Amino acid sequence: MEKISLRMFAFGIFICLAVWASAAQLLQIPVVPSPELVLIRLAQKFPDTIAVHAGYSLMRIMVGLFAAVVAGYPIGVLMGYFPRVNRLLAPILYLSYPIPKIALLPVVMLLFGVGETSKLLLVFLIIVFQIVVAVRDAVAAIPSETYFPLRVLGASFTQLVRHIILPASLPKFITAVRVAMATAISVLFFTETFGTQYGIGYYIMDAWLRVNYLDMYAGIVVLSMMGLLFFVLLDFAERRLCAWNRQ
Repeated sequence: MEKISLRMFAFGIFICLAVWASAAQLLQIPVVPSPELVLIRLAQKFPDTIAVHAGYSLMRIMVGLFAAVVAGYPIGVLMGYFPRVNRLLAPILYLSYPIPKIALLPVVMLLFGVGETSKLLLVFLIIVFQIVVAVRDAVAAIPSETYFPLRVLGASFTQLVRHIILPASLPKFITAVRVAMATAISVLFFTETFGTQYGIGYYIMDAWLRVNYLDMYAGIVVLSMMGLLFFVLLDFAERRLCAWNRQ
């Protein structure tokens, strides 16, 4: 199974590079350099320059994701298990969830400045709502009779969470993180153009302003690889933690 997946990844990368090389050969303009030149530049700049920017971006995503899981998962469980909590928090969720989080960027930066806090907060806001909604719906969908055997044995709410709620909600939880991750990376790229000198977003925009297209595309390739890394890790976690859910 993993061998086929690796082949499919290789096939997808080959197709992307082939289309890119064809476009570069057809257009013959500096704005679309060949993938060979970009990969050579990436190899030259990655160890001492691009790796530092990628490290800052990865740190921001991981901290924002961790905070979103710590805050969002318990709220989702409480809303899904206790109808009163859901009735209390659902109006707040429905009013705030549809707001495009990028629209909050000016407000966040006015309140918290243009430093790390605003960047982490935006990543947190993008992911946390997805987690709350997905976990709440997963928990609410658990049939009530599923709890009966453990309740008869005197299980506490913590034990119900560990043995029933957590396994039942994991697939939707991981799916929610996977969906939110792409948006989080996109918004992080935008926020890294403000008030910082580190991050892949800053590196790409700085290369663009310097009309250095090889550096710009090298940064875009790294940003794509970061997204691929998160998706692969989430797929791996889903296979290991939700093996019972595979058909």
